[in-house]
Amino acid sequence: MREMHLCRRLIGRGRGRRQAVLVVFLIVAILLLARFVRQEPVPEVGSWLRDVDRIPKDDYTMLLLERADRKSPWPNYAEPKWRATSEQQRGLNQVIKAALSRPNKKAKSDNAPLWAQRRLQVKAATKSAWDAYVRDAFGSDEYHPLSHRGENMTKAGVGYFIADVLDTLLLTGLTDEYKRGRDHLASTLTFDQPGAVSLFETTIRVLGGLLSAYHWSGETDTTLLRLADELGGRLAWSFDTETGIPPETAQLQPSGKPRAYLSSTAEVATLQLEFRYLAKLTGKQQYRKYVDRIMDVMFKAPKYDGLVPIYMDATSGKFSGGEIRLGSRGDSYYEYLLKQWLQTRQSEPELLAEYEAAMEGVKKYLVTLSPNQRLTYVGEIQQATSDTPYFNPKMDHLVCFLPGSLALGATRGRALSNIPPAQLSARNREDLILARELADTCMHMYLDTKTGLSPELVYFRHIDPANGKEAEFSKDDQLVPPTGDILARGGDRHSLLRPETVESLFVLWSITGEEKWREYGWSIFSAIEKWAKLPAGGYTSLRDITIVPPPREDKMETFFVSETLKYLYLLFSDSDSVPLSQYVFNTEAHPLPQFNWD
Repeated sequence: MREMHLCRRLIGRGRGRRQAVLVVFLIVAILLLARFVRQEPVPEVGSWLRDVDRIPKDDYTMLLLERADRKSPWPNYAEPKWRATSEQQRGLNQVIKAALSRPNKKAKSDNAPLWAQRRLQVKAATKSAWDAYVRDAFGSDEYHPLSHRGENMTKAGVGYFIADVLDTLLLTGLTDEYKRGRDHLASTLTFDQPGAVSLFETTIRVLGGLLSAYHWSGETDTTLLRLADELGGRLAWSFDTETGIPPETAQLQPSGKPRAYLSSTAEVATLQLEFRYLAKLTGKQQYRKYVDRIMDVMFKAPKYDGLVPIYMDATSGKFSGGEIRLGSRGDSYYEYLLKQWLQTRQSEPELLAEYEAAMEGVKKYLVTLSPNQRLTYVGEIQQATSDTPYFNPKMDHLVCFLPGSLALGATRGRALSNIPPAQLSARNREDLILARELADTCMHMYLDTKTGLSPELVYFRHIDPANGKEAEFSKDDQLVPPTGDILARGGDRHSLLRPETVESLFVLWSITGEEKWREYGWSIFSAIEKWAKLPAGGYTSLRDITIVPPPREDKMETFFVSETLKYLYLLFSDSDSVPLSQYVFNTEAHPLPQFNWD
């Protein structure tokens, strides 16, 4: 050893040997200590990277056993038994490795000029949609671009279109357009008018839009906050029922007490982000109490292993009906469980507990694979209240919000590049794997069509696990004959240019940094430009995306500008342009800041 050789040289022979011994021992001790320090284990991340192929088999096996041991509410229901494979686990490891290897610890493309140019194209599309609306229907709640006219929800209108798109105009840098829309609302909009509106749609689009515009314009525009407060006060009349569960329709000039019978589960559970933030800004805690009371009723209501039917009985305060799905009337119930928890900076654990229980139910009863393309998808349960519930292999495009929610829940909005891998539990990893698999399936709903655009909903070829037989289907419905698994029936082939898939692509890009999610988004945007854009400006919905060219529908949905274009713009921007660890997007893509109640 080099240390021993040095020791002999220093000690030598003869006089002064004893003194030298002490010095030598001190030097050797220092050298050995230095060697020990050099041989300390490398930090956690470095150790993980050296063994990147390892997967948490024991932890995941325990998670699967716990899931299997939970008693099913349906003894006669054949569970799909989905699980993440070892290959998918190793694939996730490679994603984590790539994220950790990034020098700046955030998702950033190697081809920044290309994505900047694509981002500008989305900005131009946003301007085209806005300019067409201004030309034909400025001030109207809805826009019909083929007939060049607008239409209102009430006689005077409720600012439905403009309020919904204001923050998109701000975030895309269209400041002149924003000012025109904002000034119009400030000078003309009043909610003191007769008329009935959808409580859910008005909350997520108008109230959410006003609150987001107030925040992103600097939180100094008191006119926007005043309008939000006025609208919130009028909508709040709907909460004055025996159980607190509101009816689906709100009166702008209410009188008496509201009457509620059956209300959509998603609609009454998707008011909370907006009213809680309104309470925070105004100091009026009654807004929070209204929507928290709804959640209290939902927490106490019996569930099916975390899953809930798509209606609530406002009289009894219990869930109603035999349909369980994450599509229409069910979707944002699950979305807002997680987002409410994130909104108040993870300070309300009961919301997280409900969300995690629900996701366990989704994975146990609703997730399965298609037989040929091996596509992972989320089906539905029919006749849940009977002795013979059955799996329905149907998935709305609306369900494509779920990949983003799963990824958001797994990392709490943080990028993988900023998370030590050991902090990801077996459940977190499974959620990320399921998120990536579902997002790929959602993209197949686009890429497998002739137009590159997704139908409103699809069915999948399905083999019944109870008998091993494939359900009958029409070959005319196959998007990719003869072996394709995705089926689009005649009445389901329309496209409203919905945002759910691009929402999940944005979240996955922000969290994983994988370039493929951006490329998927570019594919969708290119198809929109090719088939939905009008020569004179503006965009339309499409009646049948399996036909080339697809016939048009005389409608440009507000959510196309508010959500679809906004998410595409953010997808092509830096991943921290709206940090998911600091903001929550409401279900209409209005980014609201996280906050503390104190």
